[in-house]
Amino acid sequence: MEAIITLFILLFAVVMFVAEKIPLSLTALIVSMALTISGVLTAGQAFAGFVNPAVIVFVAMFVVGGAFYETGMAAKMGEVLTRYAKTERQVIVTIMLSNAALGTVLSNTATAAVFIPIVIGIADRTNISRAKLLMPMAFTATMGGRLTLIGTPGNLIAHALLEEHDGLGFNFFDFAFIGLPMLFVGILYFAFIGHKLLPNTPNDKGEGGTADGKIGENVPKWKQRLATITLVGIVVGMVFSEQLGVPIHVIAVVGAIFLVLTGVMSEKQAYSSIDLRVIFLFGGTLPLATALETSGAGMMIADTVIRFLGEGGTPFVVMAAIFLLGVVLSNFISSTATIALLTPIAISIATSMGADPRAAAMAAVMGGTMGFATPVATPPNTMVLTAGGYRFTDYVKAGTPLLILGSITCLIFMMIFFPFFP
Repeated sequence: MEAIITLFILLFAVVMFVAEKIPLSLTALIVSMALTISGVLTAGQAFAGFVNPAVIVFVAMFVVGGAFYETGMAAKMGEVLTRYAKTERQVIVTIMLSNAALGTVLSNTATAAVFIPIVIGIADRTNISRAKLLMPMAFTATMGGRLTLIGTPGNLIAHALLEEHDGLGFNFFDFAFIGLPMLFVGILYFAFIGHKLLPNTPNDKGEGGTADGKIGENVPKWKQRLATITLVGIVVGMVFSEQLGVPIHVIAVVGAIFLVLTGVMSEKQAYSSIDLRVIFLFGGTLPLATALETSGAGMMIADTVIRFLGEGGTPFVVMAAIFLLGVVLSNFISSTATIALLTPIAISIATSMGADPRAAAMAAVMGGTMGFATPVATPPNTMVLTAGGYRFTDYVKAGTPLLILGSITCLIFMMIFFPFFP
């Protein structure tokens, strides 16, 4: 009975995430409460997601990323990296590379927020249509998050679910084995094909900011240096967390505390930089993963998928099915929600087959971050909609080929580096 109730709640979550009639975070909380009221989970289990180490990482990195942004260092970094590009192709490649680099340590939303005024200014100075530059920038803000453990909330969610399952999560750069080839394909695509599929709308010089967006203009140099040093220190500490014997969430919190204690950020600024929607979405959705496992619902789904694929289904077919389900969902609901919903199911499928759950989780993560075909797939996609003068069909036209090329690339490299049966 508990398994059936869990499946109905899962169906409700999927429908509400797709429809977005109410905020995603509110849907997640409703799911958590429904699992408690129905007796599937205890109250302690339902609220356990809010004290998960991944939530602590989210909170701390929001503060650190906010400091890097507010002091103007993120904007300066982008300006320096895009200063010497002359041709349209060079500008596109440089913007995508620098944007992806920043996306490895900041959320895709913060990365896009930094680069939008910079890209608008570059477009105005070079007379290149903003529409040719803003969509590639938005897509690489997401692709950059595929390179490190802290790149996106989805990466950390999959890591946390794996640790709960068998104590073995992902290493800091595991995602780069798939993310780097995908980034390379994405850059080549927009440099030689994709930019031709984007509209060539004229720039409105009287609208929007410029590359000299004045972010952090009056911030003292010492604050800028401390923000940069702290961010670099946190990344290095996370890379070597096992050798140091210090968990990554502790390292992140130490960095955030340091920025507030030194005055780089005020307490009010630190609080305002935290995106509570992500916190509530994660904290409210994680109990659903617990319910799928404890009630047996996850195994029911796994058995159904395996029967659907047939007993002769190859490991590649199973991995592709998980990946493609993530691709479809990620273009209509957030990647965080997609990964949170799909990863526990993928782990259950792998476990029932005696396969590597890390491979299944990687397929869920990579499929869940392929939101390139709609403007609602990711926050950066939505953020550039008006600034780039795009229509919905522009995303479909330019994003679908990237979706196909990216899917082929991801599946090939997942079979190489994360085979179902290593």
